[in-house]
Amino acid sequence: MSSANLIEWLAVGFGLAYLLLAMREHIACWAMAFISTSLFLWLFWDAKLMMESALQVYYLIMAVYGYWQWRSGAAGQERHIQRLTPRQHSLVIIGIAALTLGSGYWLSHSTEAAQPYLDSFTTWGAVITTYLVAIKILENWLYWIVIDLASMQLYANSELWVTVGLFGLYVLLAVLGYRTWRQHYLAQNTKS
Repeated sequence: MSSANLIEWLAVGFGLAYLLLAMREHIACWAMAFISTSLFLWLFWDAKLMMESALQVYYLIMAVYGYWQWRSGAAGQERHIQRLTPRQHSLVIIGIAALTLGSGYWLSHSTEAAQPYLDSFTTWGAVITTYLVAIKILENWLYWIVIDLASMQLYANSELWVTVGLFGLYVLLAVLGYRTWRQHYLAQNTKS
């Protein structure tokens, strides 16, 4: 097993730990995210996936921010799951599309990026959706389903097969995550 393959397996393992803990709203998910992200940063840089590499730097920052958000919440209370309005969803989708087109165009004309538009879509979608996780927005899981499916294609094109498998599993776990968070959301709102 090559060192790159070992790093990919470790990144996948910590990535799964992150997702399973996040589904349960367990704060330790952010430590797992930090470790997984550090490993994926090296892996994606080596595969010349520029936007995915930049995304990993963002994930490192968001792992710290997410931990702080989940620990602190509003006025020191536990942060509760919330929903976005249709208008807010429209802004999220328009934002992802505009950022994807802009960075995809720039990457295709200014770098040797392997898959500039797909790389940009998965990156900007993940940037915005990770923020939605950190502030506990229920629909983040629905965004992840789309992003993870696109990521599977991106990683298959780069022959990162273990990572393709991870993202296939992420799709299934995102479905379960949505169901779990929706149950928590409904339960927390019946208590109010």
